Amino acid sequence: MYPQIERLDPSSTLPAQSEVAIIGGGIIGVATAYWLATRGIPVTLLEKGEIAAEQSSRNWGWCRSMGRDLAEIPLALASLQIWQRWQEEMGEGLGFQRSGILYACENPRQLQQQADWLEGARHYGAQARLLERRELAGVLPDAARAGWAGALHAALDGRAEPQRASVVIARAAQRLGAKLITRCAVRGLDIEAGRVSGVITEHGRLRCSQVVLAGGAWSSLFCRNLGIRLPQLKVVASVLRSEPMPGGPELAVGASRFAVRKRQDGGYTIAQRNGNLAPITPDSLRYFADFLPALGKQYRELRLRLDRSFIDELRQPSRWALDRPSPFEQCRVLDPQPSLAILAEAREELGRVLPFFRTLRVAQSWAGVMDVTPDAIPVIGPVEQLPGLFLSTGYSGHGFGIAPGAGRLAADLLLGDTPLVDPTPFRFSRL
Repeated sequence: MYPQIERLDPSSTLPAQSEVAIIGGGIIGVATAYWLATRGIPVTLLEKGEIAAEQSSRNWGWCRSMGRDLAEIPLALASLQIWQRWQEEMGEGLGFQRSGILYACENPRQLQQQADWLEGARHYGAQARLLERRELAGVLPDAARAGWAGALHAALDGRAEPQRASVVIARAAQRLGAKLITRCAVRGLDIEAGRVSGVITEHGRLRCSQVVLAGGAWSSLFCRNLGIRLPQLKVVASVLRSEPMPGGPELAVGASRFAVRKRQDGGYTIAQRNGNLAPITPDSLRYFADFLPALGKQYRELRLRLDRSFIDELRQPSRWALDRPSPFEQCRVLDPQPSLAILAEAREELGRVLPFFRTLRVAQSWAGVMDVTPDAIPVIGPVEQLPGLFLSTGYSGHGFGIAPGAGRLAADLLLGDTPLVDPTPFRFSRL
């Protein structure tokens, strides 16, 4: 497990009743709890393990609008504004900083692809710009030796600290009255007259009228026990952090074989941008037709892998009784081993392009599991076939940066308020 996660002092007992229950204590769940609590809504968040113990603390920490699907840009821009406000108001450091993000264009084809994206993105308010080779040196001097054709640069995008942010937001939600309970797995939903009336947990029943499923990589399995089909797969990303390295670049940089961003502790978080693993599991077969059109687009850089996870998930039940332990109690935290080979490739390429990093010393490496959808866009909204159930899942590696806005949007939809952004691209029915 990622060892630097700050711990939350949770609520001690499961209440008998709450207006809204949130399943999942990642950054999406805690942000949703925060926004509901700001409006005085009784909300209880239930987490099977610890707050942010999975992907929410294991991601790169990028808060970006650039390079996103056009449908996500309004949500990303709104989230950047919220990140800035939270950094100033919450009284604890989220580590948010608008330090800028740069995507390398390593050849003319990539430069044209980013130019095409930028042309469409400007209609949604994106504030990135394209740098030609001669301009690039002014932003990242060492990039001249890489021979890149140019870069896409968003000066107002930035970074935050994943190992702290979710807990800081969770504490803010608690101060507003939200109840957050850890080590309390939700086994399933209580359903009466065709709609949600509560949740059944390992510690008893909680009555509620609305439930938000923000279960990340566990969401598809949870839905399957309800007879709801949610096409979602797991992707494993490996990451390392360096020891403090004074004097390095402030902006985050992504190239085809590395991604790097400065940390608040003076070190750097490093990964391989296109080096994620896609374990072949029973879900790979179950949702093959859903993901097939995307294999040449969103997921063309994934590395398929057949390992023991196929057998482990084959043995995992798809249905279970709510009066018995569920799969969520058998595995409290997804904690995969990082790929040292992929991280070595990233280090080698990073050192080749930016000599400053040739002497870096690795302090720690880890891996996390991302929850991905066929179109790489999250699901945020109601499940029409089961009134009272809302989904906020499938963030496809983008969830950390857009969590502040995603939580606000989920709260808006739950309460019937004017939504922060147009929710149409995120509707469940599209899948």
